[in-house]
Amino acid sequence: VQLQASGGGLVQAGGSLRLSCAASGRTFSNYAMAWFRQAPGKEREFVAAISRSGATIYYANSVKGRFTISRVNTKNTVYLQMNSLKPEDTAVYYCAGDTNLIASTLTRGPYDYWGQGTQVTVSS
Repeated sequence: VQLQASGGGLVQAGGSLRLSCAASGRTFSNYAMAWFRQAPGKEREFVAAISRSGATIYYANSVKGRFTISRVNTKNTVYLQMNSLKPEDTAVYYCAGDTNLIASTLTRGPYDYWGQGTQVTVSS
């Protein structure tokens, strides 16, 4: 599967952005999906994950209550709605997908497929 992330940009603190990740090439509904992010000088970290059906969702504690992950399997797309953005949310955001992960492993993977990343910059 090929993953294409989009929707990043520059926003002021307190603002919102919605990231999209469009999948092509395989049956999207077979893939658990997730968002990770990597800030300059830091390791990549888990942000949110959603199971194949959308019934199971996980969030990192740092984004819980502010970010919402969702998917529309008929559109082969997963979304990350980001509200109340903070400067510490600044990072490159990556979407990831995998067919083999079970619910208990969605937060850590490993994910086999990755998108190219989209930059999110939050100014103070």
